[in-house]
Amino acid sequence: MTFFRTLIWFIRFWLYQIAAIPLYFKVCRLRKQGKTEEHDALLHRIVGKWARTMFTMAGGQVETSGLENLVDGPAVYVSNHLGYFDIPLMIGFLGDDTKPMMAKKQIAKIPGIAAWMRELHCVFVDRSHPRESVKALKESEYWLSQGYSMVIFPEGTRSKDGAVHTFKSGAFRIAKKDGVPVVPCVIEGTERMMRPGSVWIHPAKVSLTVLKPIQTSDFDKKAWRELPETARARIASYRRRQLEQREEEEK
Repeated sequence: MTFFRTLIWFIRFWLYQIAAIPLYFKVCRLRKQGKTEEHDALLHRIVGKWARTMFTMAGGQVETSGLENLVDGPAVYVSNHLGYFDIPLMIGFLGDDTKPMMAKKQIAKIPGIAAWMRELHCVFVDRSHPRESVKALKESEYWLSQGYSMVIFPEGTRSKDGAVHTFKSGAFRIAKKDGVPVVPCVIEGTERMMRPGSVWIHPAKVSLTVLKPIQTSDFDKKAWRELPETARARIASYRRRQLEQREEEEK
């Protein structure tokens, strides 16, 4: 069953990419014509639907909570990182407007996906090259200044043990220039959909919780310096309660 589910998912994945080519050219045409609102509305509808479709086809059952904490305006959304399905989860289920994200440069090599993500104003970062990392941060700052939010996984890589590890400071520096809110988000369950070191897809219950925003407009230097750990601690605390609740339910 797992083999056929995975095979069908990958077939549909690529068929969806092929079928969406005409829509991609339409999105590009709207951008070149300077029709930003039409471009964004169509892009968000297409990419959001794609992400939700890919997720549900994989057997992901998503429960969202805390969506009332989404910010009306640009913000930096930071989350723990458990698995490959974190990306379609955040793209498809974090509110109605599909938000761009900062992603590893490896994703830019996936045919089709990278083109759509660039239209969405996603930023690809090569953390092994400091100069490229600085360039990616400046690009993210630019899109925030243009009114777009940004989704970032500050751990930099997937957690192999489920714990919430140290948050890198870059995700928070991009919020500093315009003093936008930082919104912690908690993902639970995506690691069970595609397990570490495996390509097989499994159905799983997944949750996405949006915690209360951290307002940064009046932050001093000390508060900015402590912000990565402040956000990490909030996510880790909520995640710990989730795991304790799951253990109680499994007894």
